[in-house]
Amino acid sequence: MDELTLIGIGTGNPDHLTLQGIAAMRAADLVLIPRKGTTKADLADLRRAICARVLGDDAPIVEFDMPRRDADGDYLDAVDAWHDAIARAWTAAGAQARRVALLIWGDPSLYDSALRIAARLAPAPRLRVVPGITALQALCAAHRIPLNDIGAPVLVTTGRRLRAEGWPPGAGTVAVMLDSGGAYESLYPAGITIWWGAYLGMPQELTLAGPLAELAPRIAQTRAAARARHGWIMDIYLMRRTDPAAKDTP
Repeated sequence: MDELTLIGIGTGNPDHLTLQGIAAMRAADLVLIPRKGTTKADLADLRRAICARVLGDDAPIVEFDMPRRDADGDYLDAVDAWHDAIARAWTAAGAQARRVALLIWGDPSLYDSALRIAARLAPAPRLRVVPGITALQALCAAHRIPLNDIGAPVLVTTGRRLRAEGWPPGAGTVAVMLDSGGAYESLYPAGITIWWGAYLGMPQELTLAGPLAELAPRIAQTRAAARARHGWIMDIYLMRRTDPAAKDTP
């Protein structure tokens, strides 16, 4: 593997692929597609569909089984070992090609570890990154809202941190990614509006918006039902304090 290109493909809609992304796919000798088990087969199917649309039915694809992260023990140690295992899987799957491409959900720069994994490859290939549409962009587009208030910052965090630390001090708008489910329920909901979305850009797209106090149970029910139906879920949400006088606790 002389060259590795990470191509952002948006949130599942083949139309999210940019012209730059299409050119990068066509320049690659091989496209790697990870398999994440039968419950997440749709994710591999979507990548195959994108490859077929751009490269034709005889697209140069190699599939590999995605290593699993150990759920026990220290989280950071487990992630470190997991990334090492993924790097080895990339190296083995792409061994017979010079120019290899990987299709990355959303954008490689935002809460995705592909760049950190690529840094572990030895020998190190030339690395190219093609930006893609982020889940945040797709969420705001689906709800027809701006990401930020006028002149105001936005804090992007994870469900794990929101659950452990609560509403970030001083934040007016908070975007939450990688929530395994229900971190928003740990907040005192007064004065908070939430915009939630799942499967953004896909035919099964789901969106809900409104006061957190009213929507929290409905989002949880909708999310659980969708996960049971599809076997997997990718969701994201944006929260904004619409009542500056509201406090974090009763």
